[in-house]
Amino acid sequence: MIPFIIIVAIIALTAFLLFKKFNPQGVLIIAGVMMMMISLLLGNPPLELSKPTGSYLFDFFKIIEETFISNLARAGLMIMTIGGYVAFMNKIEATNALVYVSMKPLSFFKKHPYLAATITIPIGQILFITTPSAAGLGLLLVASIYPVLTRLGVSKLTALSVISAATIFDQGPGSANTALAAELIGETNVFYFIRHQLPLVLPTTVVVMLLYYFNNRYFDKKDKLREDNKNAEETVSDDTFAVNVPLIFALLPVLPLILLIVFSPYVGLFDPPIYLNTTTAMIFSLFIALIFVLIRSRSIRQTFDAFGSFWKGMGNVFASVVTLIVAAEIFSKGLISLGFIDMLVSTSTHMGFSGVGISIIITVIIFSAAVLMGSGNAAFFSFGPLIPGIAKQLGMPASTMVLPMQLSASMGRAISPIAGVIVAIAGVAGVSPMELAKRNALPLTGSLIFLVAYHFITL
Repeated sequence: MIPFIIIVAIIALTAFLLFKKFNPQGVLIIAGVMMMMISLLLGNPPLELSKPTGSYLFDFFKIIEETFISNLARAGLMIMTIGGYVAFMNKIEATNALVYVSMKPLSFFKKHPYLAATITIPIGQILFITTPSAAGLGLLLVASIYPVLTRLGVSKLTALSVISAATIFDQGPGSANTALAAELIGETNVFYFIRHQLPLVLPTTVVVMLLYYFNNRYFDKKDKLREDNKNAEETVSDDTFAVNVPLIFALLPVLPLILLIVFSPYVGLFDPPIYLNTTTAMIFSLFIALIFVLIRSRSIRQTFDAFGSFWKGMGNVFASVVTLIVAAEIFSKGLISLGFIDMLVSTSTHMGFSGVGISIIITVIIFSAAVLMGSGNAAFFSFGPLIPGIAKQLGMPASTMVLPMQLSASMGRAISPIAGVIVAIAGVAGVSPMELAKRNALPLTGSLIFLVAYHFITL
């Protein structure tokens, strides 16, 4: 009971401070360290470290160091590289070239900008299967699709919301959540994807598109964001939008996406397969872009000056995005150390609900945990290993319980203002992560209700 009261108090205080716009990194790190310290004082075992210092006091701060290192080694460097590439694309005006080229075939959507925005969702989901990094894909779409959508007349929040909606389903053989879910029910990744994920994701995607279409129209009209955006973009219509670089530069913002798709092992164009990750694709594309700049400018000095914008972009993303992701992870570790996950699961299983009822409750809990932690992986990885045992006790197939829980984790991530993808794309576009999370809340809550209902009704 004491840990529960402490968790509620710290969560409430954290939410209050974030609402009051205190520095989020500082609030989350201090709250996380406090919870870990309290957990140790209550007699819980300390969190594991790869190299403990030998002192519990210093170990609390060693956790911060190791969290930074692990994030930089995994998603941190990738996010910084993409942020730098986005800054570089803006510097060399390649984004302007892409907008100009894209506006021509998309002229039909000038009268239907919200339809164009909504179509981005399934297109992005297909890309997400071959590029299973929510923050990575989100930033790539910000560099390529976002300017097109805003110039068609939708607001920044609408454009960012559909981009984030492209990452709401961790699906496909390359997803870490898919790998764990398949392992839990004793199936291969590909079979789990085709047999279980697709039949549920496809109809839910249709509902997602409908809800986002009407939700974005309503809020843009209510907040007058569309009118403000159109006024800001009146000077860049087809007749006045000037492009100062060759139109071949339009290829550069989408070049990393093209590389990741072409060289994906799931596409199977090469034997033996070529494995290309997002960071390598971005760096390769950067050097291709530098060649373009050198040929156009015919100046080595101008080329290196342009190169400098890449490093500045990386630094800005580190300060605003990577540090917040690290702080959010420390906060989630603090929750776990106090037994947050165990409390939620034990409470649900002792409420006397049927198997379907308990499945729905745990699905909602995982969804809520992802919102709180800002990580679909953290939420599902915390609950997932417990599901087969619970399903066996309830006499249900493990896949029946695992599937909606696995998908709900990635859906909850898109409503979290501390999620990497939300922080990353909002930061690059200069929008508040909290506002973007609010914009996603209503359509994703409705989509979750449909997903759960459809799944259990069609069993």
